[in-house]
Amino acid sequence: MVHIERVDLNLLAPLAALLEERHVSRAAEVAGMSQPAMSRALQRLRDTLGDELLVRTPGGYRLTPRAERVQRQLRAVLPRLESLFAPEEFDPAEAAETFRVAGTDFTQVFAPAIFQRVFRESPRSTLHFRTWHDAIYEDLDRGVVDLVFFARSTPLPTLHTEHLLDDRFVCVLSADHPLAERPAITLEEYLDATHVIVGTIGERQTAIEQRLEDLGEHRRAGLTVPYHSLALRSVPGTRLILTLPARLLAEQHPDPGIRILPAPEEIRPLGYQMAWHPRLDGDPAQRWLRNAIRAIASELPEPTQH
Repeated sequence: MVHIERVDLNLLAPLAALLEERHVSRAAEVAGMSQPAMSRALQRLRDTLGDELLVRTPGGYRLTPRAERVQRQLRAVLPRLESLFAPEEFDPAEAAETFRVAGTDFTQVFAPAIFQRVFRESPRSTLHFRTWHDAIYEDLDRGVVDLVFFARSTPLPTLHTEHLLDDRFVCVLSADHPLAERPAITLEEYLDATHVIVGTIGERQTAIEQRLEDLGEHRRAGLTVPYHSLALRSVPGTRLILTLPARLLAEQHPDPGIRILPAPEEIRPLGYQMAWHPRLDGDPAQRWLRNAIRAIASELPEPTQH
């Protein structure tokens, strides 16, 4: 670094042109410089390298031995420097990237389509899908994960977020539940019931609990489980009510033991988003992944009306 610090790297292009053309005027044309500017560059190069580099002879300019050695080195170095400073590109077909994402099990609504697209278009890449936990945003901030899917939880202000889709809530009841034959459930009936809670964050179903708290209400939990799939299996034969996004039901096999009703209108639709650290904004591989996710989310069909 001692020698690099005293060198103007802008002289590399004139140096390469001079050694290749062995003529100041032709080198100036190749480098896109005026002839006087190239002459000044040659003098600066001679001063920097302590060598004449080009020596006039009856047959034209000849390279000095030092210039010949420099030219051989430049032929190896310049392509690498060009690659270093050129805009970075991402070719999914050739890349062997590792993508690290995290989210709750609601992500099953579109995660399989993401997996299929990644492995179809970038077969040498790998995906690590991590389970949600309360410190997931800190993991994102520290670079442990690249991308997080979330609903109503509040990410760190340093992160970038983007809305992906909305989904409305429905209520799942046992077929023999007293409310099962109703066309809909009122908020009063909903609050009087006992519920299955899917504890996505701190044993709270955040999107629902926050809305009820805004209304000054709360519901009674009879059962708390970590996954939507387990919650669905817990409903038949009980008086429990499960509230979940409608799209999740499309991923489940029909069950004659349950009934599906619209959630009370006071429980607003769920907004699902993705978050990433700003340092990944310009990364070509991460941009490609986010674009793929955007496309998949935009193509999801609307959930079946209940």
